Amino acid sequence: MTHSQLTPGVAAGRLPRDSYADNFSDLHAPLTAHEAAVASDRCYFCHDAPCMTACPTSIDIPLFIRQISTGTEESAARTILEQNIMGGMCARVCPTETLCEEVCVRETAEGKPVEIGRLQRFATDTLMEKGVHPFARAASTGKKVAVVGAGPAGLSCAHRLALKGHDVVVFDGRAKAGGLNEFGIASYKSVDSFAEREVAWLLEIGGIEIRLGQRLGENLDLDALAADYDAVFLGMGLAGVNALRADGEDKGNVTDAVDFISDLRQADDLPALPVGRNVVVIGGGMTAVDAAVQSKLLGADSVTMVYRRGKDRMGASLFEQDLASSKGVRIIYNAMPVAVHGNGAVQEVEFEYTVDDGGKLSGTGERFFLAADQLFKAIGQTLTGAPADLTVERGKIVVSETGRSSRAGVWAGGDCASGGDDLTVTAVAEGRDAAEDIHTSLSVKE
Repeated sequence: MTHSQLTPGVAAGRLPRDSYADNFSDLHAPLTAHEAAVASDRCYFCHDAPCMTACPTSIDIPLFIRQISTGTEESAARTILEQNIMGGMCARVCPTETLCEEVCVRETAEGKPVEIGRLQRFATDTLMEKGVHPFARAASTGKKVAVVGAGPAGLSCAHRLALKGHDVVVFDGRAKAGGLNEFGIASYKSVDSFAEREVAWLLEIGGIEIRLGQRLGENLDLDALAADYDAVFLGMGLAGVNALRADGEDKGNVTDAVDFISDLRQADDLPALPVGRNVVVIGGGMTAVDAAVQSKLLGADSVTMVYRRGKDRMGASLFEQDLASSKGVRIIYNAMPVAVHGNGAVQEVEFEYTVDDGGKLSGTGERFFLAADQLFKAIGQTLTGAPADLTVERGKIVVSETGRSSRAGVWAGGDCASGGDDLTVTAVAEGRDAAEDIHTSLSVKE
């Protein structure tokens, strides 16, 4: 039986081969030196800058933009990286339109903010392209810390701990470090293997060992880590995927959106990646948009996102929603899946319109059908592998403001822990802050 018979409607090579490079090129072209100088001149260098307050990592934005305007890009990069060691990736993937740029005085006055994200990328890229790592390790403390998860939170934590002189071993279940930066975001947001290059650059601090193929709850045990290391940080993200809770969701070509994005990010040959002719994505967050847009860029004829609540409740920003629409993605609001129909593989999806009454969602009884030969679920992820002795609420490890869990000697941060939004920049901040608290704790013990 051929592949097309096994997965009817899903095929590779829907577009001419030369179309893929254009479709998956950089979403935001990097600034030239002249463009950066012009963009930086628009900043008012506010003393009480609202953009700093809006940044989860509290980067001194007016300072780094002033440094760019004076031609000291490397100093600007250091200002950024002191607060956010993954400032290069965050400049690419942060929803700046709902964070720093939304509160920019220029945005308030003119409807056109300073391009903070692109300026941040200009500075950090300039430094990295020179092969410079701006930080040096302190003298060895003799302390060892285990970090579970080589994503933004874990790597941020590891770098800050190494900077303080601790030895760090980072464990990750995948075959490659980087976490969501490597596997979980749209290819057009991070081109030219940037995630991999950023990890290699970050490790230049020294004192950090990466051990891959190690997953908590499988071949990695928290008790053993706690016994062998002076402290443990958990930053393994959310590996499970929520169920659709619709009849027929086990049919063929019903896939988790995160798996689709991961396969796409790791694909060596995009024309060889199969995609449906009629694609439906269920969800309203960034992952849903990434899956929908990339399906369209791979050559799907029709791509529809369906979200159970209204436009104002979507996790994806208005910019991301507009991006999806501009690429030909149709978005249907206030509808929930009822059943997946098809003979073996999905052929159509049945939905019911919904009403949101004060946060309580209910169906209206009115239903409709969408043709689909490929269905992606982007309805949130769940925590897996968390030890029973950790307090977990609403699917996340409960932590203090500095990342301390209910178990002594164990910290957590990023998507797996309670705290802020599930954003790369938030994960970086939580990893950094936990590292500072771990360092304080180890210093007190010493």
